Amino acid sequence: MQATSYTYDPETRSGSVLLDDGTPVEFDRAAFDAGGLRLLRSGQRVRIETEGEGDARRITLVTLYTF
Repeated sequence: MQATSYTYDPETRSGSVLLDDGTPVEFDRAAFDAGGLRLLRSGQRVRIETEGEGDARRITLVTLYTF
């Protein structure tokens, strides 16, 4: 699934993304580290993997989206 990075805290390596419908979803250090990224800027397109549905949805991986 694709999203747009919204917030990122380099100290905690956590943040949030906006899904294409505008829904914000937070990610934690484990999801960020799973993608192998070192930095994330607001507005970058990312690919995410999630588990769960609705309010229980959780991001398990964040990586840059490449064409």
